[in-house]
Order: sequence, then structure tokens, then C-alpha cells
Amino acid sequence: MKEFNSLIINLLGVLALIVSFFSCKHVQEKKETNSLQVAFLSDVHLLDIYGEFSDNSYRGILNPTTQKYTLARTMQSQLESTRLFNENYFAFKAALNDVVKRGVKYVALPGDFSDDGQLVNIRGLKNILKEYSEKYHINFILTTGNHDPVRPFYQDAGKKDFLGQGGKTQAIFSKEGLYPSNEENALPTIITKDIARLGYQGILNELKDFGFYPKQNTIYWESPFTTYTYQDYTYDKALKYSDIRFRTYKIQPTNAEVPDLSYVTELGDDLWFLAIDANVYVPKGEETSYNPANFEGASTGYNNVLTHKDYLLTWIKSVTERAEKLGKKLIVFSHFPTIDFNDDATEDMKVLFGKDKMQMQRVPNEEVAKALAEAGVKVHFGGHMHINDTGLRKFKNGNGLINIQIPSLAAYIPGYKLLTIKNNNVFEIETVVLDNVADFKTLFPLYQLEHDYLEKTNQPYIWDAAILNANNYKEFTAWHLKELVRLRFLKNDWPKEFKDLLVNTTGQDLINIAKENNGDIKAFETKLKDQKISMEVFKEWTGLDMIHDFYKFKSADKLAVMDVGQAKLNQYILICELLKSSNHRNLKLWGNIFLKFCNGQPANHFKIDIQSSTITPIRPLY
Repeated sequence: MKEFNSLIINLLGVLALIVSFFSCKHVQEKKETNSLQVAFLSDVHLLDIYGEFSDNSYRGILNPTTQKYTLARTMQSQLESTRLFNENYFAFKAALNDVVKRGVKYVALPGDFSDDGQLVNIRGLKNILKEYSEKYHINFILTTGNHDPVRPFYQDAGKKDFLGQGGKTQAIFSKEGLYPSNEENALPTIITKDIARLGYQGILNELKDFGFYPKQNTIYWESPFTTYTYQDYTYDKALKYSDIRFRTYKIQPTNAEVPDLSYVTELGDDLWFLAIDANVYVPKGEETSYNPANFEGASTGYNNVLTHKDYLLTWIKSVTERAEKLGKKLIVFSHFPTIDFNDDATEDMKVLFGKDKMQMQRVPNEEVAKALAEAGVKVHFGGHMHINDTGLRKFKNGNGLINIQIPSLAAYIPGYKLLTIKNNNVFEIETVVLDNVADFKTLFPLYQLEHDYLEKTNQPYIWDAAILNANNYKEFTAWHLKELVRLRFLKNDWPKEFKDLLVNTTGQDLINIAKENNGDIKAFETKLKDQKISMEVFKEWTGLDMIHDFYKFKSADKLAVMDVGQAKLNQYILICELLKSSNHRNLKLWGNIFLKFCNGQPANHFKIDIQSSTITPIRPLY
């Protein structure tokens, strides 16, 4: 009997150990599942394609497939723009649905959440945010971009290229006389105030519930202009100071009072969101004026923050110091990049393409990273450029800054960034690519109508109808980029002589040119042999193919490998190394630029050690 009891006790002990093991494993898995996450959806550029005007019965063009009236822009217009206008409506909802499936409760929108801040689009955005916040309890935290308040104050405006009856363009403006069309048989211009560009006040009125104002259950909220502390915070105090009257600064040299919607908010989880309004609208003259036409646009970003909004840096430093003292996890984001987003190829690009080409004016000066690092910012999330990228700067005093560039939902490569906070010192960053978007082909019948009209009227530079054969949303955005290169970039950014040289050559021709210009052909041939690459493959692609793939890497970073292919990339790298060794000035620069875009910091899935400013890839692509 004793032996039997002993056996039972031992079996129970083993069973207890097994139960304990699986219980611990369950707790560990649950802990991992409940990791604190934040999704960053930047540059949505929402156009409410199903919006309605409050003062005009015009509803757009009837889609024969869905039987819905649609306020869509033409395909021609979006293929000549760095962003899509229409399909991002579906992409935005697809991204939000993905966020819901992952159980993410914090979603930051770092600016350009609207298509130029028109009331019809801001209302559409508000309705979507309200739906997802009420249904799924998502906390949305917004900051403004240069396409939200296009100017700081209300401005009559409109668009000339909505898609109209019979495939024609339809002008829609907020005021008579803004667009006198000279086109024969043009459609009458639609007039509605809902297409005007709202300034700060109008946007704040509509979107105040999404970070810009405190709520009753907000744990903490402040702006650069509040005077209370964390300890004596009350909702009533915060609500008073959230009014736009208390959120302005005097911009020089005019002394005009311009709003600044920067804020800090705590909604739970000891998490502070520092939402920086880095828009700077530099006055065109020296006299005080509140006419929106007397201000420049805000697309330059942080370079102008240093010269016109330096008070922000003092406030940011105060925020970072207090967050650390209070034990808060600090998330810093704004619309604009804080570090060179060209993988440090900018200086070579200025020499090859020109200092005013390829959006060089948007590259932040080195002083920007230094200033933010000195203010205590260690990781910053930004948008604006519609690219996937990671930038790193370390300074002699031990400060460091990592800039995470969030891709746009409206351009290649379409996606968003997912932050998982592992602990106070470790961030994990993943780029979630939107391969498939439900309903992205919804407007294709309307585009076909447009294309038929363009062909019938013999319009020049017609877009390629092959884009309508795209199988998924990512492929659609890749087509958008390809057409953008053809219809805009090659025309505007590329020196004609160099463009003609590259476009009219094969890979084999580039090898011959490099050889003629003292390129290290022996080293090149040795690498070919080592990598078992045939010389014949370089006859299979052209310089134009290389240009298109260059833009893919410029936009998607290492995520472009999935579309370019590893074999093709290896060929490009060998060619570029050969070009770098030659004496041909432009091809030497081109090789160096291309290589830099292929060898930037990890930008797909990686972790960050915040204190040491180190970046480690989790899933390297090559």
C-alpha cells in the first residue's frame, strides 16, 4: 500500500510540473500577445470618394459597376502625382482592418491625413475615425502635415481634374472665377464651399476628438503653451488651453499669429505621445497679414522649424526630461523627416541631378538631427516623403537619433509601421505591407471611360491602360510609380544628356562604357566568376529598367527586393561597383548613389536599443 501511495504522489508531482510548465508557457504567450503596440499610418491623403457636398447636389460620376456616385480624380492626375488620390480610400480601411485584427489600440496619423484639408474630405476622415474608435476602441492620435492646413488660414481653392461625364475632366472649385476653363466642350465648373482648403481652425473644429483636444478620460494633455504641471493637471485647465486662441506663436518677420497644434497626451499604459506640429508657413512679405496667399507652403519641414519655431525645441526638451522622470514611455512623431532620407546619397544626387531636383529642398539639414537629439529625442517617426527608410545619427557627446520613415498608404510601397514596445529601452519595428486591398479595382470601369476619351481626342502622354491589369494593390502602386517615372520624374528631374545615355543602353553597354573609362574590369570579371553570373544576362535589361528599379529602392528600401529580385539586384550591385571605379563622372556618381540606396539601415523588420542608438535586423532580406 505504501508503494502504491508513493507512486500516486510521484505521478501527481509529475502532473503538477506539466501543468505548471504549460501554465507558464500560456502566461508567457499571453504576455507576448498583449505587448504594447502602436500603428503609424502616414500620408493617407484621404479623398472621400463617396462624400457629399453640403451646398451642392452634385455627387460625382455614376459607377456602372457599383451604381454608386463617385467623387474621384482622373487616373491621369494621380499618375502624374507622387500620391494616389482615389484607391487610398480603400487602402486606409484595409490598414485599419489589419490593425483591428492585430488588437492594436493606439494608431498615430503623422500628417497628410487628408487630400488638401477640404471639408468634404475632413468630414469623411472624421466619420471613419469615429466608426473605428467607437466600434473597436482604437485611440487615434493625429498631427498635421503640409497637405492638411495647406496654409494656416481658410483659402478658397479647388481641383480641375475630377473625373466627369464621358471621361472628361470635371472642375470643382469653392468660388466662381477661380478656374476659367478655355477647353472646348468643357463641363461646367461645380461650385461648393466644401472643396475650399480649411485652415487650422476648420480642421481643429472637425478633428478635435483625435488627440488635438483632451477628453474627460484623458490622463494628461499639454501643449507648448500650457503652464500647469503633471501633478496639478485637471481636465478643465487642459480644455481651456486646447482652444486655438491659446495655441499660437508670432512668426517673423511679420509678427502674424499662426497656430501651432503640437501637444502631448497620455491615454493609458504610462505612454506619452508627443505629436509635433512641424508645419512652418513662412511669410512672403514683412507686413503683418492673415491672408493665406501671403504665406509659403510648409513642405520644407524641420529646416524652417530651427529658424522660425525654435521654442518647440525648448518645449520638447522639457517633455523628454519630464517623461523620463515620471517613468513614461515616450513616442515622438511628426509629419517631417529629421534625418537625410536618401541613405546619405544627397550630396552626390545634388551634383548629378541638380540641387533643386528630386525634392532636395525637403532633406533636413544635419543640424536638425543634432538639435532634436540634444532635446532628448532618441527615436522619431515621420512621413511626408512616401518612402520606407531608417536614418541614424550618433554624436560625439553620446546623443543619438533614429528616424523611422513611414511609407504612405497612397504610394509604392504601400504600408504602415507597427511599433511593439518590448520594454522601456527596446523597440521592435515592423513594416506591414498592404499587398491586398479589397475593392481597389472598384473605379477601374470609370478609368476605362477616361482612357477611351483621351484616345478619342488624341491627347498627348496618355497613361498606360495596362495598369488596369494589376492583380493586387501593391502591384497597382508599382504601376503608379512606373508611370510617375515616365510622365513626371524623367521629364522634370533628369538632365537630358545623362537620361538619354542611360535610357538608350543595356547593362552590357554600361560595362563597355566603364571599361573605356578605365573601370576595374578585372575585378568585375572576377566577381562574375565567383558569383557564377553569366555576362549574357547584362544584355537582358536596359538602363531604363535600372532607373525604374532605382525608384523602387528609393521608395521601398530593402522591401523592393521582393519585386526587383535578388538576381537582378546582384547584377546592379556589380555594375555599380564597376561604374564607381571608372572615370566617367556621371556614371561614377550614378553607381555610388544606387549602391547607397541598396545599403541603408535596416528598414523592414528590426529592433532598436534606444539607449545605445543601435539597430538590429530581425529578418534581413539579403
